[in-house]
Amino acid sequence: MSSDLPTMRAIRYDRTGPAREVLRLEAVPLPQPGPGEVRVRVHASGVNPSDVKSRRAPQMRHPEVTPHSDGAGVIDAVGEGVPASRVGERVWLFNSQWKRPFGTAAECVVLPARLAVPLPEGVSFETAACLGIPALTAWEAVHGEDAADGETLLIQGGAGAVGHLAVQFAARAGKRVIASVSSADKAALALGAGAAAVIDYRQEDVAARIAELTGGRGVDRVIEVNLSANAATYTRIVRPSGRVTVYGSDNWAAVLPLVDYLIHGLALRFFIVYELNAQQLDAGIAGVHAALAAGLDVKIAARFALVDTAAAHEMVEAGRQIGNVVVLPGS
Repeated sequence: MSSDLPTMRAIRYDRTGPAREVLRLEAVPLPQPGPGEVRVRVHASGVNPSDVKSRRAPQMRHPEVTPHSDGAGVIDAVGEGVPASRVGERVWLFNSQWKRPFGTAAECVVLPARLAVPLPEGVSFETAACLGIPALTAWEAVHGEDAADGETLLIQGGAGAVGHLAVQFAARAGKRVIASVSSADKAALALGAGAAAVIDYRQEDVAARIAELTGGRGVDRVIEVNLSANAATYTRIVRPSGRVTVYGSDNWAAVLPLVDYLIHGLALRFFIVYELNAQQLDAGIAGVHAALAAGLDVKIAARFALVDTAAAHEMVEAGRQIGNVVVLPGS
């Protein structure tokens, strides 16, 4: 690399494995935006479970990767076809590392202009870095095509990054929310977000508590973070002809009790935030912005310098924090 070329700091890995073994901080060439692209100077980079899973995957999807799909910062250069007026714009980023090698764990990122959303006034970069995967997933899960007015929801993992936002979106939409959680602290967080009731799945019989809370009817719909863990319970907690909206699973090869689902009339809908269509994205972005203006609570559990990205990954991997984890490339 010629010493007179502009460079930036970025986290890179070229093999999968434990964070401290594969993540490295490097000086790399400063990327230049191509047609339809913008370059963003990253102020905050969100760390999500999917970033950790990709780093641990059996195979690399690209020869070299800079992790993290979510982030926030300021546009400092634009490519052909993008208005020059966007330079200097505060933005939040999503899908930065979906089907692309280089994400937001760097001082700068280049990505399609569509993926850089103007950031509303008063919203911090740290909060904005937590909107992409968590907030857009939560919005689509609550308000997507299988939603109904006045429904009773069971939101699994109601204190997680997605679940906590989903509880808020659902409660503000007038839905009755029951949240499953794994501790007293997480129960308090879900109740504070608007849940009408919480169930500690480690201490209570979820199906029995659902029956008690719904007069034996069952919930109208489950918003599911872990299909493989909970698939066997749906016919006991969801009303006949009810629905399950699935956005995650620990094991995508899970065996499902399909005969029971057929008899129960259970409907399953699957979606992944990275593949939402333009209409879904527009609705989600507008909904998230409206919620931010109304006081959406986005929890930040911890902040890490770029050099400490491995520690950030380890925290997310452990899964014990309450709130989102962000990396600050400028520190």
